[in-house]
Amino acid sequence: MTPRLLRQTLQDHMTMASVQWHSRARKYEGELQMCRLEVSAVDFSDYHPLKAITVTDSKARRGVRKGSTSSSSSSSSSVVLDPLSSMLDGTDPLSLFAAASQTPAIPHSVSAGELGRKRKEKDEEVGSDFEPWSSKRGEILSRFTTTEKLSINLFMGSDKNKASSPSSAVSEKVRTRLEELDDLEEGSQRELLNLSQQDYVNRIEELNQSLKEAWGSDQKVKALKIVIQCSKLLSDTSVIQFYPSKFVLITDILDTFGGLVYDRIWSMCADPHPLPESFSADDVNDTAKETCLNWFFKIASIRELVPRLYVEAALLKCNRFLTKSGIQETLQRLTAMIRGIGDPLVAVYARAYLCRVGMEVAPHLKDSLNKNFFDLLASFRQIHGESVQNQLAQQRVEIPIYLTLYSPAIHWILQCVAYRAPEVLLTEMMDRCKKLGNNALLLNSVMWAFRAEFVAMRATDFIGMIKDCDEAGFPKHLLFASLGRSLSCADPPESERLSILNEAWKVVTKVRSPRDYINCAEIWVEFTCRHFTKREVNTVLADIIKHMTPDRAFEDAYPQLQSVIKKILPHFQDFSVLFSMEKFLPFLDMFQKDSVRVEVCKSIMEVFIKHQQEATRDPVILNALLHICKTMHDSVNALTLDDEKRSLSLLIIGFIRMVSFGRDFEQQLSFCVEARATFCNLEPVIIHLIHTVNQLAMETRCVMKGNHSRKTAAFVRACAAYSFITIPSLTSIFNRLNLYLLSGEVALANQCLSQADAFLKAAVSLLPEVPRTISIEGKQRSSEPFLLEFINNFFSTLLVVPDHPEQGVLYLVRGLLNMVQDYTWEDNSDAKIRVYISALPLLAAMSQESYLYTIPKVDSNETLYGGDPKFIAEINKLCETLIGQVLDHLKGLGRDEGVRRQGSLAFSLFGCLLAHGDLRNNKLNQLAVNLWNLSHKHGFCDTRTSVRTLEYIKHQAQLADLSHLSDMTTRLSLQSRA
Repeated sequence: MTPRLLRQTLQDHMTMASVQWHSRARKYEGELQMCRLEVSAVDFSDYHPLKAITVTDSKARRGVRKGSTSSSSSSSSSVVLDPLSSMLDGTDPLSLFAAASQTPAIPHSVSAGELGRKRKEKDEEVGSDFEPWSSKRGEILSRFTTTEKLSINLFMGSDKNKASSPSSAVSEKVRTRLEELDDLEEGSQRELLNLSQQDYVNRIEELNQSLKEAWGSDQKVKALKIVIQCSKLLSDTSVIQFYPSKFVLITDILDTFGGLVYDRIWSMCADPHPLPESFSADDVNDTAKETCLNWFFKIASIRELVPRLYVEAALLKCNRFLTKSGIQETLQRLTAMIRGIGDPLVAVYARAYLCRVGMEVAPHLKDSLNKNFFDLLASFRQIHGESVQNQLAQQRVEIPIYLTLYSPAIHWILQCVAYRAPEVLLTEMMDRCKKLGNNALLLNSVMWAFRAEFVAMRATDFIGMIKDCDEAGFPKHLLFASLGRSLSCADPPESERLSILNEAWKVVTKVRSPRDYINCAEIWVEFTCRHFTKREVNTVLADIIKHMTPDRAFEDAYPQLQSVIKKILPHFQDFSVLFSMEKFLPFLDMFQKDSVRVEVCKSIMEVFIKHQQEATRDPVILNALLHICKTMHDSVNALTLDDEKRSLSLLIIGFIRMVSFGRDFEQQLSFCVEARATFCNLEPVIIHLIHTVNQLAMETRCVMKGNHSRKTAAFVRACAAYSFITIPSLTSIFNRLNLYLLSGEVALANQCLSQADAFLKAAVSLLPEVPRTISIEGKQRSSEPFLLEFINNFFSTLLVVPDHPEQGVLYLVRGLLNMVQDYTWEDNSDAKIRVYISALPLLAAMSQESYLYTIPKVDSNETLYGGDPKFIAEINKLCETLIGQVLDHLKGLGRDEGVRRQGSLAFSLFGCLLAHGDLRNNKLNQLAVNLWNLSHKHGFCDTRTSVRTLEYIKHQAQLADLSHLSDMTTRLSLQSRA
């Protein structure tokens, strides 16, 4: 068909449609019955979808003789095995492989005693419950700093390190290497002075890098020189406050060196096969052993004690290559060597390093750990010796500050000693502390190191020991803080809890420094909350307020104060009890920095939403939480991120959902009014409030059930007024449109017709303001899909909306269609035509004698007009106009060669005519056939959809009242694109 003829045909169809539309009479109940599934009996004796699958073992089948008539044989031959279900017996290759990998074969040559020893060592290996050194490293570097100038010795190289000729004797090589080591110790180095702390750290990092580069370029002696030089720095305590950080930096280099040496020797053992993880010295070849011995001979030539000890400790793991008991013997020897170090601070960190490498290499060797600790106890008297006191006086360091320098080392040593240690060891440690006069530093480390359960059971004994300590060297509040940490994890005997709290708080409350006070008080809050009532917690809060309010000391303690809140909330999930504490809200007032205050409020709301089980109307809770939510809301400004707004909105909405005044609906509405004024800057909250009010209106109708109808109607009108006033304040136009529609439906359901009419007209009036694009998650999207969805929802509502007596027939439908016609749609858009097609089912439904759905006690147009011919004529006339608009658009698409869009729209209109038009009219029937043919003309119609549609028409034609479709099916052909 030529385009000209096509246009003429469509013009004829438009003319026919303009006078021939009639809606098909629908019998909704009958159609519903036809759509229901047929009920048929099912015999579950042989099959059920939940019945267990029976699989015949393939191994059993292989064992059956030929010609066997056994049941297993016959069943297996008649059932097709599912390859997936056949794996259920666990005999698939992957399962077998996993089982084999989990239970490795044990060589027969291994004795039972050897197996027991290895199993014991494995049980004593360091597990995930052991806090590694790496987790302490950062805290030490940040804690022990200095502003004084530092110095460092840098190796400058030597001309003596020249490659020898191939003919050089072995003795010459040995002498050359010894001279190179002597060269380092005899002055081939330069001292850099007046370095800042950061400069010092940078120089150490450079040395670490130089070590790796020297090793990579096969300059092993140079690498050893760097390590010796760095180890010497650990003898220097000229800037004593920086010593713990220096220890961390230097031991990083030692760890690097130890790893490089071990890997080199390991690689030498890889020929012809690599060593297993659990190798013994017998598995190591002679070349690797000789190289290992060579390294230890080099280390033995180091003259100074400290670098020789540290370097050998770094290579402790290499003893595995030499002898079975090499590590154990070396640990004992190095432990004894440390006794020769005169400076107690240098000695304690040397012991800490030896314990560290010992735990990494042989954690089962507990004897060396214990000996190191007992040697540490014996050296404590050196702290008060003349040499240490002179050094402290020269550097102007007080004894309490000096003692804190020992803490990281002692903590680490005791952690190693106490790891998986029996409870009796703690008793022994406490006895030794008593013999030393209850040394505070040692006692503090003991409480840190041992299991919290052990410490908690002896809490009263520890308090007695703390009382006997000399406070001049180590403040008692720090000891109580350490005790409090253990008691926050484990419970002491119930009969002792009150006395423990009283004794602890007597010390804590006397601490004058606000910083020291809050650091200790924050720890004991956990113990108080765990074991006592709101009375004791309120007393603690009052004491904190008393100490932290003067001079606004709380401004420097926000992290600790936040920690107090986070410790209280889990123990007081009943917010009526929490807010009844007299000092809780004044405690919150100390958070005067906006960002911190908001974070605290958020943490409170998160706990409330998570743990509040029932809705509440408690005025104490409501007033307090309203204040907290208002604080969060008031933090929102123009710079607040959308994610933050969303987070705050969710918390406030969670609070609103938990507020219920039961059947006091007026009080509930008053709360919503107050909330609207309080949270006006958060649109999601306002939207939730509108939904809440609409739900409240529906609940009122359901509860009252006709009683007090005047009062109920007045309340519903008040709810409608709330929504009508609030909706215009929203910025999202689709939120406004949808809420207008929802509120109109709620008003209609409550027989408030004038309010419903106002909402729906407001929605229609708002349509021209819909922009062509909207922002969704930061991206611009076309608004047409959302607008079409809204209009279709609107159509479904308009079916039950009665016409206004003063506005004329179908005034809302006409108004909506007029807005659609005047709206500025996108170029080359079919959205308007799709709206027209969607309006036809609505108009067809309006022309039925009984509507598909109605609202109780609301007279729809079916009742108002009672099938009046004039009303039906108006509907038909409007349908004819819409069809004419669609056909005109189809003609335009034919001219513009938009054949794909033309086919899609033609098929949509065909479906509408088939479902809702009276096709007994020949001309309307012919129009439907032409639309079908037009949709298939260019082959863009989905074939599967077309086939199923045609089958449906043939099925419908078998019904008595739709027999006229039989002739139509003969004229519907399936076409495809050539």
